[in-house]
Amino acid sequence: MKQSLDLKLGQHLTITPQLQQAIRLLQLSSIELQQEIQEALENNPLLEEFDDEAGAKSESEDQVADSTKLEEFETSDRDEQMESGASDDMAAEGSADGDEGTAQEDYASDAWEDNFDTASSTTDRSGPDDGLPDIDARNSAPLTLRDHLRWQMQMTPFSDTDRQIALALIDAINEDGYLAVGLEEIRQSLVVDNRQGATDQKAQVGAEPVGLDEIEAVLHQIQNFDPIGVGARNLSECLVLQLRGLDPATPFLAEARELARPELLDLLGSRDYKQLRRAMKLRPEDLQAAIDLIQHLNPRPGGSIQTSQASYVVPDILVRKSRGVWRAELNGSTAPRLRVNPHYEKMIQRSGGADNKYLQERLQEARWFIKSLASRNETLLKVARAIVDRQRSFFDHGPEAMKPLVLHDIAEVVEMHESTISRVTTQKYMLTPRGIFELKYFFSSHVSTADGGTCSATAIRSLIKKLVEAETASKPISDSKIAEILEEQGINVARRTVAKYRESLNIPPSSQRKTLV
Repeated sequence: MKQSLDLKLGQHLTITPQLQQAIRLLQLSSIELQQEIQEALENNPLLEEFDDEAGAKSESEDQVADSTKLEEFETSDRDEQMESGASDDMAAEGSADGDEGTAQEDYASDAWEDNFDTASSTTDRSGPDDGLPDIDARNSAPLTLRDHLRWQMQMTPFSDTDRQIALALIDAINEDGYLAVGLEEIRQSLVVDNRQGATDQKAQVGAEPVGLDEIEAVLHQIQNFDPIGVGARNLSECLVLQLRGLDPATPFLAEARELARPELLDLLGSRDYKQLRRAMKLRPEDLQAAIDLIQHLNPRPGGSIQTSQASYVVPDILVRKSRGVWRAELNGSTAPRLRVNPHYEKMIQRSGGADNKYLQERLQEARWFIKSLASRNETLLKVARAIVDRQRSFFDHGPEAMKPLVLHDIAEVVEMHESTISRVTTQKYMLTPRGIFELKYFFSSHVSTADGGTCSATAIRSLIKKLVEAETASKPISDSKIAEILEEQGINVARRTVAKYRESLNIPPSSQRKTLV
């Protein structure tokens, strides 16, 4: 086989580390970007954050400040030496005076303690965190329902047997506050623990088996714990426990207790008001009052104790109306200004060789990061301005005036690929006079109208929401009726589409929106 050399021309795309970094920064949210910037500042000594005021300082001002600090240090040093000498003289005189010196020391000690207490209390009142919760409380582990119930159990005078039963019951309560297992199963688990023998962490139940009546007695005590309604075995019992804690003078309390029975709750869930009125023999107004009292109760009492990590939304874009024109600009708090430390940069440029290779690499990384960050902000601002320019009717008139918009439309305006637009608009938020919206909110499909035009799906959702809000509670409009109303307005939309948009707005169907009065 003959060997030969061939020359071929070809094209290929290579993703450099700089491009990978730019793409990664582009798809980060504002909070993730701040974490990325903080990490870069901690890892790269040549990278620093600055503002315009700090950047405007001249070197002469820095030198004057340094000299002033030096003079203050020398002056304070001389004062300390003088004070030290004076204190030595006073100590010598005090030792010569004997008892009189001892009395002066006691008085000085008392005065020092008084001054220290006063200073510490003043500092506590005027500290920077005045009025804020304790840092330990903010960083502590979240309190669970089980921990909350066990804490109340420790405050309740239980016997060893009842304490073991209470522990088993608390362990069987789920996150919603309901007892997830039966009393017989709990009794069997206590018998097994008794046969295996008690440990240091569990108190021994006793030689005799525990009865169901004893377990139920302990359960009634746990049902008096906070939150009220915890330890219930079903929804009916949970509601009855909460109704029991209300003021006896509460209007329609007796009717609400009767309505909380399991068979009547099933009728209430299916909204069979005729059967409810026939069973309870109440007027529509009285039945509605009892239903309102039931609806104000908490069907998941354990959810009030479970703490979750709060999620914050920081807008990346600010939209304002200036001189009759809507303008978009970057949020300065989410886009801090970074630069390379000028002193380190000059030192690296003056020196050479392989000794400062580490600093040269950090310098290049800092420049790449600043360039990638500037590219991200520029792309985000360009896309946001294109969206604002396309959706001016939304800012003027509301969601009903939203125009159909897809990624391809913005990609053509900013001359970028649709995948880039998708990255830019994901988890990026815009603060407008009408609220905070994700950039994805302004993109929606279109529906044909009677005059041959198009209508945005967001506008249709807004119209459906307004129709539902204006309906009569006793006679809610159905999805078919909503489709007919929209068709009269020139919007051709099917009933299935109306149902899909209604579900996306978390609006229940008409059968579940119906009330008595």
